[in-house]
Amino acid sequence: MSTSATSPVSTPPHAATRPPVLEISALSVDYGVGDGAVRALHDVDLTLRRGEVLGLAGESGSGKSTLAYAVTRLLSPPGVITGGDVRYHPREGGPVDVLAMTPQELRAFRWQEVSIVFQGAMNSLNPVHTVRTQLTDVLRAHRPQMPRAERVERARELLSLVGISPDRLGAYPHQLSGGMRQRVMIAMALALEPEIVIMDEPTTALDVVMQRQILRQLVRLREELDFSVVFITHDISLLIEFSDRIAIMYGGRVVEQAGAADIYRDPRHPYSHGLLHSFPALHGPRRELTGIPGSPPDLRAMPSGCAFHPRCPKSFEPCDRRTPRLTPVTTTDTTTDTGRSVACWLNDDRRSGEA
Repeated sequence: MSTSATSPVSTPPHAATRPPVLEISALSVDYGVGDGAVRALHDVDLTLRRGEVLGLAGESGSGKSTLAYAVTRLLSPPGVITGGDVRYHPREGGPVDVLAMTPQELRAFRWQEVSIVFQGAMNSLNPVHTVRTQLTDVLRAHRPQMPRAERVERARELLSLVGISPDRLGAYPHQLSGGMRQRVMIAMALALEPEIVIMDEPTTALDVVMQRQILRQLVRLREELDFSVVFITHDISLLIEFSDRIAIMYGGRVVEQAGAADIYRDPRHPYSHGLLHSFPALHGPRRELTGIPGSPPDLRAMPSGCAFHPRCPKSFEPCDRRTPRLTPVTTTDTTTDTGRSVACWLNDDRRSGEA
């Protein structure tokens, strides 16, 4: 099976032993209140480890962006966090409860500890301000004691970091290509050297060549600066190439998570298998794309049981009645695959579990 231009990366052998930097437990989000509320996230559990690239994949409406905005407390009304826990682990000191932070604590937390590159980021730059102004504004807001000359020098360093000549500091956004604007946004996200960078489909509007260039730079920066990345996209082939682990989301739930190489070689959930076969291979023999029949579920009228069962080619008796719980996968010798879990009734040894 081949879905991308290159083979998947292998999860570093030390990745599973690295300490967590962000732990999400049973996180639930509704849009609206009362009887009219729509459940967008259902008891999501995820752990991001220090220095790791965690990919979030799924179709539109699966809950990927809602998860990112909930974790950073950026949900716009009528979005409401209705349950769960988000813990940030700084390099020094004990874990911090993100959901209990005051507005002042959140202001210090965002951009300094966690930053986000928003969906459609290359169009997020202010068209009437230069790159210099927009990069130094971040530094002035969070480090007001920094002298102006140091802010400008830091802006020059940031552009060099993402492969743009510092001479472009005086440029306006319309004078930059789409790829350069995207890299400016990544530079802005790295301005305060955060521990976590969340990227919400940042390469969607770019061509394939530019996507790969930016992703290669991102991997290099991650290795150089040792920050962690949550990369959100509907294109699983991108995640296969550079993620350490991938979590697949469907209908507001995580339905499978595993190392990128494991997902590539042996997807255990039918939805993961469908995503992998929805993108053409850039190398090797031609093959027919199978895709996934049907449409993503309407969150206002979710199917009973497993949300994927109306579209699943392998659904059987329990799928339309009972919701499978995300559970560690066991091998034939009853040992657990490291870090792998699946929410699917095809794993017969877990039929007693129910969400």
